[in-house]
Amino acid sequence: MLRSYLPLLVFLVLSTGVGALFVAANSFLGPRFKRRPTTVHDDAYESGLPSDVQQGFRFGISFYLIAMLFLLFDIEVVFLYPIAVELKAFGTFALIETAVFIVLLMVALIYVWRRGALEWK
Repeated sequence: MLRSYLPLLVFLVLSTGVGALFVAANSFLGPRFKRRPTTVHDDAYESGLPSDVQQGFRFGISFYLIAMLFLLFDIEVVFLYPIAVELKAFGTFALIETAVFIVLLMVALIYVWRRGALEWK
């Protein structure tokens, strides 16, 4: 039983060893210079416009909430692709289950919308 886990253990040891080797090689062979603040850091970006983001700027919670909701619903829609490709092979049961899945997604979207999570504050 434990022999079936041997390739996993070897892979973990090798990957940890390679990662540690690269970190050690970088510390010995990498560039050695002291970081000094320069005027280059204060220059404008390629567009020529100065950045309005100050040091310590924090995004509002609305940004993260909308981003998380987008990812959640986006991933859920990805689950529909395999069913759409093989719907004939799955049959009527898969069509009904897909309809239930879409209805549940719509209920979740309406709930989030009514709670005001999609409003930018």
